Amino acid sequence: MDIETALSDSANIFELAPISLWLEDYSGLREQFDVWRAQGISDLKAFLMEDTSRLRLCTSQIRVLKVNHRTLSLFEADDVNHLVANLERIFRDDMQEPHIDEMVQLWNGSLTFYSDTINYSLNGRRIDIQLKGRILPGHEDSWDRVLLSIEDVTAREDARREQDRHKQYAEGLFEHSPVSLWVEDFSRIKQLMDDVRQRGILDFRVFTDVHPEFVRQCLSEIRVLDINNETLVLFLAPDKKTLLQNLPHIFKEEMAASFREQLVDLWNGVLFQRREVVNYALDGSERHVLLQFSVLPGHENDWSLVQVALTDITARKKAEAYLEYLGKHDVLTKLHNRAYYVDELNRLERKGDTPVSIIIIDLNGLKAANDQWGHATGDGLLRRIGEVLNEAVEQPGHAARIGGDEFAVVLPYVDERGAENMVEEIQRLVEINNQYYSQLKLELSIGSATSLPGEKLESVAKRADILMYERKREHYTAGSTAKL
Repeated sequence: MDIETALSDSANIFELAPISLWLEDYSGLREQFDVWRAQGISDLKAFLMEDTSRLRLCTSQIRVLKVNHRTLSLFEADDVNHLVANLERIFRDDMQEPHIDEMVQLWNGSLTFYSDTINYSLNGRRIDIQLKGRILPGHEDSWDRVLLSIEDVTAREDARREQDRHKQYAEGLFEHSPVSLWVEDFSRIKQLMDDVRQRGILDFRVFTDVHPEFVRQCLSEIRVLDINNETLVLFLAPDKKTLLQNLPHIFKEEMAASFREQLVDLWNGVLFQRREVVNYALDGSERHVLLQFSVLPGHENDWSLVQVALTDITARKKAEAYLEYLGKHDVLTKLHNRAYYVDELNRLERKGDTPVSIIIIDLNGLKAANDQWGHATGDGLLRRIGEVLNEAVEQPGHAARIGGDEFAVVLPYVDERGAENMVEEIQRLVEINNQYYSQLKLELSIGSATSLPGEKLESVAKRADILMYERKREHYTAGSTAKL
C-alpha cells in the first residue's frame, strides 16, 4: 500500500467514524503551561478555580483543525466554520469543572485525558458526552496534534438518572413510611430448613415441638439489613446502631411462639404473612404490632431479601381491652358487672363443681345519702364498696355489682365456713375503710348461702338474698328503735 492510499484510508476512517472526532492543536496551551510553570504555579486546579478567566485563557489557546461528519450532525452544525464560530454555545454551563480536570491531567504529564461532561447542540439540546483525548505519537513535545473522541451517552445517562429517581423515590417511601419497615436476610434460615427437609422431616410443626431450640437458632440467624426512621420512633431508639444492638430487648423470649408460626408458614410455602405480635420498646413498654412479612420478588429461592412491616396497633389493642373490660366490669366500682355474674353462675353450673357459696350485699342508706349530700357522695360510697370487695375477694372467686346498691360475691369450692370467713373479712375491711372516711360510714347488709347437692345456683343466690333482706330489716328496725 503506497503513502497516498494510506493517507486516503486514514481520512476516510476519520470522516466516517460513528463517533464524533476532533483533530485539534494544543501547542498554544503547552506554551501557556510553560509560562505558568515559570511563574511558580504548582497546583493548576487551585489556580484555575481561583480565577475562572484563566480557564477561558486555556481554551482560547486550543485550535480546532478538523472535525468529522458525525461531529457536525451531533452538534447540529452546518459545517466546520459554523461549528467553530459557535463553540461557546457548545461548551458552557456544566462543563467548567470537567474541563479543568482535563487541563490538570495534561499538566501532570499524561498524554491522554478524559471526562464525563455536558455539551449542547447549536439548537440548545443537552448532550451527555464521554470525552477522550490523546496527544498523537510524534507530537508529544509540541502538542500540535491532539485527537479527541466525543461519544454521545445521553441515552445511558438518562437511564441512569431515571434509575436514580426510582431509587430515591423508593428510598423516600422506605425512610418516610408511616409504619416501621425492616429489610432482612433470611437466607441462613432457608438453608437450615432445607437441611431439615433433606433429613426426611415431613411435619415441621411436630419437629419444632420436639426441637424448640431450632426455633431459637433460626431467630438468631436473622440478619437485619436496614430499618427506617419510623422504626426508631416506634421502639424509642435514638439511632439505628442503638436499636440493632438491643434487638433482644425488642424481641423477647415470648416472641418465639409467634416466630415459630412464621417458620411453619414458610415451611409450607407461604411467603406473604400477616399476624399480630407483641414487641417491646427500649424502655420496656409493650408494642402491639401487626406484622406483615414478605419475601421480595426475585428472592423466593433463597429468602435473601425480605421486608417486614410493623404497624403499631397498641392504641387499638388498649381500646379493645377497655371495651372488653367495660363488657364485664362496672366502671364506677371496678367490680364485675351483672352480665359477668350471670355468665359465671351459668359456667359454674355447667361444670358442676361444688360447693359454691354466694354472698349478697346491699348498701344501707344510699338513697338518703343521695338525697342529703348529692349523687357524688352516693357514688363515693359505691366506690368504697368496690375497694373493699376488690381487696377481699381473690380468684377463682369474683365480686360483682348486680344492681344500683346491690353486690354479689361468688366463691367456687368454698363451703359454709369459708363463706362465713369471707363475710367476716368483708366486715373487717369495712371497719378499716370507715376509719378513713369517718364522716360518712359504710353500712352493709350481708346474706350468704352455700349450694346443696343438686341445687341450682339461682336458688342459692335467692337464699342469700333473703338472708340479706332479713339483715336489712334488722338494720332499719334497730335504727327506728334507736330514734324512739
